[in-house]
Amino acid sequence: MIFNSIPFVLFFSLFFALYWWVFPKNRKAQNILLLLGSYFFYAWTDWKLLGFIIAVSALNFYLGLKIQQATVDHTKRWLSYIGLTQGIGGLLFCKYYNFFSNSFNELFQALGLQILWPTLSIIAPLGISFFTFRTISYILDVRNGKTKAVDDGVVFFSYVAFFPSLLSGPIDKARTLVPQLEKNRHFEYASAVDGLRQILWGLFKKVVIANNCALITQDVFTHYQELPASSLLIAMLLYPFQIYADFSGYSDMAIGMARLLGFEITKNFDFPYFSQNIAEFWRKWHMSLTSWFTEYVFTPLSIYFRDWDNKGLFLAVLINFTVVGIWHGANWTYILFGFLNGLYFVPLIIKGTMNKKKKWHKNGSLTGLEFFNILKTFGLVTVTFVIFKSESVTQAFDFYRCLIDKSLFKVPVLHGISMLFLLGLLSYIAFFMGMEWQAKNKNHALDFLENKMNVWARKTLYLFLAFVIFYFSSMVTNQDFIYIQF
Repeated sequence: MIFNSIPFVLFFSLFFALYWWVFPKNRKAQNILLLLGSYFFYAWTDWKLLGFIIAVSALNFYLGLKIQQATVDHTKRWLSYIGLTQGIGGLLFCKYYNFFSNSFNELFQALGLQILWPTLSIIAPLGISFFTFRTISYILDVRNGKTKAVDDGVVFFSYVAFFPSLLSGPIDKARTLVPQLEKNRHFEYASAVDGLRQILWGLFKKVVIANNCALITQDVFTHYQELPASSLLIAMLLYPFQIYADFSGYSDMAIGMARLLGFEITKNFDFPYFSQNIAEFWRKWHMSLTSWFTEYVFTPLSIYFRDWDNKGLFLAVLINFTVVGIWHGANWTYILFGFLNGLYFVPLIIKGTMNKKKKWHKNGSLTGLEFFNILKTFGLVTVTFVIFKSESVTQAFDFYRCLIDKSLFKVPVLHGISMLFLLGLLSYIAFFMGMEWQAKNKNHALDFLENKMNVWARKTLYLFLAFVIFYFSSMVTNQDFIYIQF
């Protein structure tokens, strides 16, 4: 069940009615409904693995209580090791077992050894990378005294399975979401209206931008060897908009739905394509994941390597981003993607500007240097996303090879795509980025409208967005979100 589908609209409408009109002042009943709704949402997608997320929740709920009750650090440490082993071990087994098995087999064959490591038919639970990171951060925070153990099973199980962000994040820490589950919630009209605006914008990004970009990028990356380099260039330039609109569109909808239910969950994107260097980009891209790795991986590593000065900082960054790459999936392309992003930090570390944050001018103007830095960063991200998109490292480098060809100056060939469609898509992308630029200091692209547009102009814009969403919804059949696979 995906957000931009009729079954989900019916599910959420019924859920919303029960949540606010049947149980408006009963927090316990609302939490039970939230838990049951989250399990129904997950079971609709993959009912066979519902037991897995329940078992994971039960184990970590028990461990959290025992860690808090323990009076000896040694006991706390070993109890936390059980939780970490379950979380990391389950993630490695479900997502990476066959990857490592095949890699070892290829290595053995290259060495002339007749050793065959068995592969298994493993179905990785949807959203495992997201809800596992929730439980890992919870166990670590309880052990380190950053949060108290949750003693209400319904609250904790709801935290792990919170359906708006269950399949693709944001990754909320317990200290962010649990306190909201433990207190009474009241319907706030202004927050709900803004949540609806954010959902509308998220739908526009997914349905109009991401899905239409996918019509071009998927075909070109599949048949890149048969197409002129000009076609490859178009696909390479469109893919960053596709993945950003797809993933941030999901996050916008998740945040908007959470606000409709009285929750404020973690912001996941902060207009990353206006970043002036790679460090700023990663502070604004998939922010909940970046924050998670910064707290639990990068910071401990940087402390461990602190005696090595810049070399230690660079090593911590490189390891951190390599693990970020591995988090995305069992493929060498993701590992290389993360490794390269770590390497991109070297100039910033040398210049001492890695943590320097840029503040926008009050009038929103850009200097020539700032504009150049934005284009440079976007170009670097665009080239690297080729590796992320490719099915193998070999394919990625072959794509680069085919791109450097005299056919770059030929008229592009796009199967089933007219030039009129391409121009229309580019105009939608220009509108999309223009709206984002106007709201770059806000929470989302429609957040600035109250003070910038009169009521009739706003209604006209909403109707336009709704129209194009419905129009393109009927044209594109494959509407799955990219990050659900992770």
